[in-house]
Amino acid sequence: MEYSKEFKEALSNFSPKEKDKLIFRLLKKDKILSQKLYFELIETLTVDEKRQILEEEISEKMLYYAENVSNLKYFLMLVRKLSGEITLHVKVTSDKFGEVYLQLFLVNEILHLYKNRLSKASFEQSYKLYIYLINKIFRALILTLKLDRDYDLEIDEILMKTLLEIKDNQKMQDLCFNNELNFSYFQTENIPENIAEIVKDLKAEGFLK
Repeated sequence: MEYSKEFKEALSNFSPKEKDKLIFRLLKKDKILSQKLYFELIETLTVDEKRQILEEEISEKMLYYAENVSNLKYFLMLVRKLSGEITLHVKVTSDKFGEVYLQLFLVNEILHLYKNRLSKASFEQSYKLYIYLINKIFRALILTLKLDRDYDLEIDEILMKTLLEIKDNQKMQDLCFNNELNFSYFQTENIPENIAEIVKDLKAEGFLK
């Protein structure tokens, strides 16, 4: 949204007290903006440190879920909540690398730590979770192309770990094949430049659902 010259002038004419009152009113209505300003103005932790803390939190929660949560519908709800925490982290810190890395890390942890429960579930029970993960991987591949190439080594490492977990899970492997998630894409140098269009076309044809 663009603001007119008149609107900007009207704001500049506010007294300091009026500006403070307006700012605090806006912050109460926008919790993400409030957290973002806190991070930029006061937070002592760096983006890397906050990413590492969230990575450890994901790992701890996934370990707990693997041991205590058997209902796949409930598990998927918990996974979505964790994904939401990653989204919040990105909005607050503008951590573009973390947006890719943490989502792939989450996929990897699910396939690794929840492996035993998934192996006992029927295809029908696990289908929604697998499709959710495949969509996440495609999304990460799209975002990877927008990153600085300096991150390729770290992204390649987590992609390779994820691919190994997929190859150790026949149902996930079959669904990747059926939804045209090419395993060659798990190297940054092989991600097609038109990956976003590929995903769009797949969805239009009824895949990834």
